[in-house]
Amino acid sequence: MTVHRTSFDRLGLADRIVQTLKEQKYEHPTPIQEQAIPLLLEGSDLLGIAQTGTGKTAAFGLPILHHLSMEKRRPAAKSSRALILAPTRELTIQIGAALKVYGRDMPLRHTAVFGGVGQNTQVRSMRRGVDILVATPGRLLDLFNQKHIRLDFVTHFVLDEADRMLDMGFIHDVQKITSLLPSRRQTLLFSATMPQPVIRLANKILHNPKKVSVAPTATPVKTVEQKVMFIDREKKRSCLVRILQDPAFDRVIVFTRTKHKAAKLAEQLTKSGIKSESLHGDKSQSARQRALELFKSGDVAILVATDIASRGIDVDDVTHVINYELPMVPEDYVHRIGRTARAGASGFALSLCDQSEIPHFTKIENLIKTKIEILEGERPQAITTKRQEKSIKKKRKKKKRSSKKTVNF
Repeated sequence: MTVHRTSFDRLGLADRIVQTLKEQKYEHPTPIQEQAIPLLLEGSDLLGIAQTGTGKTAAFGLPILHHLSMEKRRPAAKSSRALILAPTRELTIQIGAALKVYGRDMPLRHTAVFGGVGQNTQVRSMRRGVDILVATPGRLLDLFNQKHIRLDFVTHFVLDEADRMLDMGFIHDVQKITSLLPSRRQTLLFSATMPQPVIRLANKILHNPKKVSVAPTATPVKTVEQKVMFIDREKKRSCLVRILQDPAFDRVIVFTRTKHKAAKLAEQLTKSGIKSESLHGDKSQSARQRALELFKSGDVAILVATDIASRGIDVDDVTHVINYELPMVPEDYVHRIGRTARAGASGFALSLCDQSEIPHFTKIENLIKTKIEILEGERPQAITTKRQEKSIKKKRKKKKRSSKKTVNF
């Protein structure tokens, strides 16, 4: 049976955009792109429920490029015609870079503003105005309050990853920014989940929106081949080195739980002849950006990252994810392995699990409702059971002692 797949030239996009996509080897839209692009070309507001890695940057970016190229207006000084808000510096940079590629044959000006770096260059880039501004909420408000940016000419507004905005404490900044925008505009809100505060925000800022929804929360699990090695903690590093010497592991993200471990492990791998970079919150913005660029360009094949720092990494061709240390929160496991299954691709995830991590491993299997295939070692059910028994006995003893110490009034 032949499966029919839509091509970009059937969605109504400008010929120049379609041609650029073909040259970039983008032939078929992802589900979110196929659903969203025609609605956005009509001018509708949109509520998109989709995770990172589903192709949503192009889903909102291509229609914006189309509209701006058709309108043929020049931006006013210090203003932008389209405003895209993203929660992190990394994501802001990635969205900006993607839009420049998609719109490379269009005479449109783009810039990105974000914290963690000096603002002078960003201020200069806004003097003549831009067609597309990608920004983090905090830096945008800073520049607005200093009168370096105007928001009264925005005709297209995108709020990306609204649930992460909420988690990171930006929701009040977002509300302030939306209150400063013209009431006549096209508004798009994207979120992986829809907690009540995000629902309230969507109801407030969207006008008769169309709704598109793809990729339930745990879908990366189904597209990723998962394996585990049960191994002693002291043997983990030598095991990792052995694994990474395999040429098949040519673009790998290695996850650790702490910033210190990420930095140390990247250094140790490099000393072992495996060129690596680390990505964690203690690095400066410029150092994090450099690490990402080296990884994206292929100059460095291994990126050692923490969970928080990895949020917003948008690299399509990651071949493997290795959990050097299992996450404390089982949901983070799903986010981690999703790094290697982007835009419908399949991926491979390997976890190195020592005895102390067995409770975390059990929680992960319970969450994903899957028994992960064992590559090395034995499933330590007996160990887990004995630990549980010891824990139960301790609790019983504590209860007996506390009952004896009951105070009589």
